[in-house]
Amino acid sequence: MANIGSLINGKVYSGNGRVQYDVRNPYNGDLVGKVDFATEEDLRLAIETAEIVFNETMNKMPAHQRSLILRKSADLLESRGEEFAQLLCMEAGKPICDARGEVDRAVQVLRFASEEAKRNDGELIKMDSAVGGEGRIGFAKRVPVGVIAAITPFNFPLNLVLHKLAPAIAAGCTVVLKPAEKTPLSAMKLVTLMEEAGLPAGAVNVVNGLGLDLVPLLVTHPFVKKVTFTGSGSVGYKIKEMAGNRKVTLELGSNSPNIVFPDGDLDAAVAGMVKGGFAFAGQACISVQRIYVHREVFGSFLDKFIPLVEKLQVGDPVLETTDVGPMITEDAAIRAEAWIQEAVSQGAKVLAGGQRQGTLLQPTVLVDVTPSMKVVCQEVFAPLVTVIPFDTEEEVIAAVNDSDYGLQAGVFTSDINRAFRFFEGIETGGVWINEISTVRQDNYPYGGVKLSGIGREGVASAVKEMTEVKFMGIKLG
Repeated sequence: MANIGSLINGKVYSGNGRVQYDVRNPYNGDLVGKVDFATEEDLRLAIETAEIVFNETMNKMPAHQRSLILRKSADLLESRGEEFAQLLCMEAGKPICDARGEVDRAVQVLRFASEEAKRNDGELIKMDSAVGGEGRIGFAKRVPVGVIAAITPFNFPLNLVLHKLAPAIAAGCTVVLKPAEKTPLSAMKLVTLMEEAGLPAGAVNVVNGLGLDLVPLLVTHPFVKKVTFTGSGSVGYKIKEMAGNRKVTLELGSNSPNIVFPDGDLDAAVAGMVKGGFAFAGQACISVQRIYVHREVFGSFLDKFIPLVEKLQVGDPVLETTDVGPMITEDAAIRAEAWIQEAVSQGAKVLAGGQRQGTLLQPTVLVDVTPSMKVVCQEVFAPLVTVIPFDTEEEVIAAVNDSDYGLQAGVFTSDINRAFRFFEGIETGGVWINEISTVRQDNYPYGGVKLSGIGREGVASAVKEMTEVKFMGIKLG
């Protein structure tokens, strides 16, 4: 069992009357670790340390050294992958097969960042393109913004942390990280590993605690120049308001649409939706939620889909055979169960699942839903999908766009012209053709529109978000 506090300038701050929090396995309630929450003094010290280390060390560190630290971190994480996967399984309730996949992705993020550290260059400006620009030269370079406040969620407690930390180090910034209070152990272990790989103490400082207690000071402190947050929309836009004129990146929620046409690969669509709708109990912002199926293949889709959903193994995440583990808390599972019951009372029909036992919610499929039901128009964040028939392209595009969210979508079709029509017509930050909305690689611009967020992640995009462009002009003699 781990016992941690906050990590500031390479030193753990714990005890001395600090509030202690139990980290428990969502599946069985077993105690996984104890965390001593940061005090306000701890938080101020973390921010001040990050400012000093930025000015004295990170801002002066050559790119090749930052790249090497990230590459060594990737190698260390890869060598200890099973150890991290087991920890994710215990603290987040993530099935071990999915936990290993998260570790593999995290290793890639570090390697992408290692490459990006050397690629963060500028451009030569052709000054004589403007009248009167003769005899002048100009160039622009990207410079790190400084101290970054990073606030991360429970659902990918390793990889989403690295989507903040790795680009920040690549850019030459420092970070104060507040991980989710339910899953802080992997974040602390990760930062310790990065320091072992050569990251200077204080380049990343970890403060553990409740968002209500720490976030207001964290995002308003004058030393903090950028805020990057992944989590719920209600919290994200409060953070944006508090952050004032600081740079802000928000990765928020969605109710991801997926569309199946008769000319699409029905078997591939079915298999993808089963994985994308129920992996990690649907607790992903790009989890498949709304499935729109052309009426011509609606019955065939359900005939293939329902039996596969019913075969999913629900239970202990440590078992190699488990497909769907627990939700993060029983309260989260109760909320999802209540939404199912409400939808049924409004006319929806349950074709699979719907039952709950503690934190375990059976993979659930609903039909006969309407756009105003919570299970359709809000983010479920649970192992629950709705399947909806449609007749025309115009009809389904309108249905997809009738949402406050717009993160990613999936479209199954073999018609290249239709693919581009949907790319242009769907109001989302990303569109996958012949893939589900849940697919995410860590090297492309990732983010949403509307209430799904502001800015883009993916290592190269995040580095740009964590830098400013600085110009220098020279008048030649």
